[in-house]
Amino acid sequence: MRSVTVQEAKTHLSKLLREVEAGEEIEIRRGDTPIALLSARPKANPLAALKGKFDGQVVIHGDFNDYDEQIARDFGVHPDDD
Repeated sequence: MRSVTVQEAKTHLSKLLREVEAGEEIEIRRGDTPIALLSARPKANPLAALKGKFDGQVVIHGDFNDYDEQIARDFGVHPDDD
């Protein structure tokens, strides 16, 4: 892990961010004291924001996946044509 001073971080922030994007972790220190760590954020899961959003609002009944002859005909599916 690379270590830089606060002044170096201020001067070279764009370069340091490119290194972080490439997977590096960079420690920022004031004198000999580490004060921060630059590291990449985990990739966001776009569906995570929806988790639990519709709890109690949407109900999927137990027969949802049951085969329905009328619906099959409406969509032009003819299982007897095999």
